[in-house]
Amino acid sequence: MFEFTSAEYTAILLSLKVATAATLSSLPFGFLAAYLMTYHRFPGKIILDVLINLPLTLPPVVIGYILLISLGQNGFIGRYVLQPLDMEILFTWKAAVIATSVVGFPLLVRSIRIGMEAITPSLIQTSRTLGAGWFDSMVSVILPLSLRGIIAGSVLMFARGLGEFGATVIVAGNIPGITQTIPLAIYDYANSPGGERMAIALCIVSVIISIGVLFFHEYLSKNMTRAD
Repeated sequence: MFEFTSAEYTAILLSLKVATAATLSSLPFGFLAAYLMTYHRFPGKIILDVLINLPLTLPPVVIGYILLISLGQNGFIGRYVLQPLDMEILFTWKAAVIATSVVGFPLLVRSIRIGMEAITPSLIQTSRTLGAGWFDSMVSVILPLSLRGIIAGSVLMFARGLGEFGATVIVAGNIPGITQTIPLAIYDYANSPGGERMAIALCIVSVIISIGVLFFHEYLSKNMTRAD
């Protein structure tokens, strides 16, 4: 049996914390982005679509370096947003959340868009005919009917967050007990003499968590299908 120390337990809990925070904080923005891309036409829509999906094609290390520059003292966000608020983001768990959010955001938006595009347009038109405004239609019609896409996107983003490495190590570092998540801990153990056993143990934990997330997704999907 594997015996974990407090460092490994901290890495496991931090991975869950970062993935959960990234998913929940990204949900409102992901829903809004999917709504705009599905139901609205506006100048620069193609550019916005490219920007949203860009993290899918960029290496995570590149994303991490861009965030490092942006959030640093000389970066735009760091100088004009974080410094006036006296906030420290880099090399904290919050930086890991930001990196995970950026990397997983396209998966979230894409899944929600698929859910929205499956909605029958006549249902939305009927709600508008009955006097519902765009916000009422979004809340009472679009949001409930795209719930499957929201759940699917959230699960994908959460799972992606559990495995995030490249962007996280750049902006958050690999500080045991502070920013070290499961992938970072595995990297440390894999490059340390005699660390193979603990690396395997953390890999097993990661697989178990991922399988649990997928089973949870299937459970929700089946229940929603039965409810329909």
